[in-house]
Amino acid sequence: MTPRVRIVHLTGPAFHALARGDLDAANAAIPVPVSAFLAGPENRGVWAMRARQCDADPAVAGWVTGIIWDEEQAVSVGRAGFHAPPDGAGLVEIGYAVEPAHRRQGYARAALEALLERAADDPRVKTVRVSIAPDNVASYSLATHYGFVKVGEQWDEQDGREIVYEVPADQFSRSRKASDR
Repeated sequence: MTPRVRIVHLTGPAFHALARGDLDAANAAIPVPVSAFLAGPENRGVWAMRARQCDADPAVAGWVTGIIWDEEQAVSVGRAGFHAPPDGAGLVEIGYAVEPAHRRQGYARAALEALLERAADDPRVKTVRVSIAPDNVASYSLATHYGFVKVGEQWDEQDGREIVYEVPADQFSRSRKASDR
């Protein structure tokens, strides 16, 4: 069973607190409690990047990485969001990370589904992308289950070699799902 999650979007002060690893300040700025993992060193680079984006354009906060919040358990389980709002071609790229203690429980799937629906519901979004390390079998399996197909490769300064996968956004719209029944 896939858990019921929502992506809690953050603000500039929340991004900055998480980038500094200041859990108390982060929890004061975020409407749900976050874990030490989310304020930990393995996530600070992402938060710093999102803080810079939000400083340059506060409107991106509604698109970029937020907290994966389990609605039923009332617990933060990771981070997920888009790298940026849709570009001129209608492309968005998804990124996510589930805390080690919450992996293999359906949270990555739930977050991916929430983001795919969000992308499909925005008429500006035409294509959804994910970039996956070649040895990340779990993410590869999840992406291909949702119809993502390989379109190329890239080198990421932080993550190294990645395989790039894309899927049309419109196949995930709630209205289309309802009419397919």
